[in-house]
Amino acid sequence: MRETDTRTLSKHETATPRNDARGPQDADLALRNRTLARTAVSEAQGILTQRYRLPSQETAFGLLRLASQRHNIKLHTLADAVTRVPGPDHDAALWFPGRARTSAPPLTPILPSGQRSSATQGQVLSATLKRVLEITETGMGNVQLAERGLLRLEKHTGLNRRFTDFFTFVDHSSTACAQAAENRAQVTVHDVATAPVFDTESRHVILQADSRACHSIPLVGHRGALLGVISSHHRHPLSGFTRAQLNSLQSTATDAGRWLSWHRRTIVLDALEHLHTAARQIT
Repeated sequence: MRETDTRTLSKHETATPRNDARGPQDADLALRNRTLARTAVSEAQGILTQRYRLPSQETAFGLLRLASQRHNIKLHTLADAVTRVPGPDHDAALWFPGRARTSAPPLTPILPSGQRSSATQGQVLSATLKRVLEITETGMGNVQLAERGLLRLEKHTGLNRRFTDFFTFVDHSSTACAQAAENRAQVTVHDVATAPVFDTESRHVILQADSRACHSIPLVGHRGALLGVISSHHRHPLSGFTRAQLNSLQSTATDAGRWLSWHRRTIVLDALEHLHTAARQIT
């Protein structure tokens, strides 16, 4: 994506169909979130149990938990990798033989130089969100990561509980973040109250969070893979951002995407290798 690629969703745009159906009630929403949160872990347990002939899925869960703790990555991130990455060769001693490890890419000015070598994914996401909010001059925003065709909420600040519960997972196109993800371009919604991109329930939840405008920036990694989206939210309608702001946002997103791609191809694969070794010892 070029630094100048941006989209504006105005009240006149009709490319995205509207869906005015009411969203799920709170109990249904909580059940949906729990179900989606467990899906990848459950699938990963099944894959490991079958692949290594483990005695139970509880054994597989224990292996996942220990590997995630050892490598300081979230359980759902590791489970997603188990379901996404092709498995090792049959009876192979290593999952990734001959793999070369590289150093983490630079994150200036997202993180101070002294923190870069030991930074976790959570720290990088928090620092990236902080940088985006500084550029966009607001105190509200969130980070979502792409997993299994969904956008999963990972970090947020300044947003109420109803917002974070409703947007824990985004699996439809009726949001600015989904549009940014789909088009691999920055998306500006000048006025949430009138932009047709939102369905009725999404619009209501965003307005109830005191957000009248938002801006979403995709995080793109190795070979153009979508890794996530960062969004800023604003209490008043937006007139737009300067070219300097948009370029700074793109530069920040590019650096963060490069780091996330490295993390996937290095730290997450380290955890998978650890998981493979531990599972083979059981069997």
